[in-house]
Amino acid sequence: MSIRFTAKARRGMVALAVAAGLALGVAGCGGGGGDKKPDTSASASKSSGSDPSAQEGQSETPLAELRGTGGLLLQITSADRDSGGFVTVNGNLKNDGDKLLVIPAALRGDETEILRHGTSLGGATLVDSKGKKRYYVLRDTEGRPLTTTGLTSIKAGDTIAVFMQFPAPPSTTTEVSFEMPTFPIATIKISG
Repeated sequence: MSIRFTAKARRGMVALAVAAGLALGVAGCGGGGGDKKPDTSASASKSSGSDPSAQEGQSETPLAELRGTGGLLLQITSADRDSGGFVTVNGNLKNDGDKLLVIPAALRGDETEILRHGTSLGGATLVDSKGKKRYYVLRDTEGRPLTTTGLTSIKAGDTIAVFMQFPAPPSTTTEVSFEMPTFPIATIKISG
């Protein structure tokens, strides 16, 4: 089953995450809240090519292209700062190989809170080397990562639109390192 999250739905999810992070006193840290919130996990949206409507406002030239194991290619297409205090990184996971590719479990990272919620891109981080700070994927009040979830496999040549949301570095920080398990590190520019 494929679910597409519109920009409006993502903003709503982020608003929930930011509010939860402020309520917990630490944005980007795990921890279960007492309130029952709707399921904000997003399943992968599969397509045979680029789908501009799924990723509004993204340029054709990626900010970074990272090659992982087994022909997995991650293209980062945007990193947008929002006035709500977060950064949304959008991109595409593509199977650049010639056979079905199982998404590596390592992409979800190794934090206990994220492991409880299945496959995701929860292992991604942004690193502000000048500010000497690492930013982890935001989570909702139940600890679910605010990233594309439900990733299992990609057919040869297929692409999955993905997103990850992080607390925003200071507005003076316009460049960060993007890190994801099994991929090389890339420097990306934050817009907005």
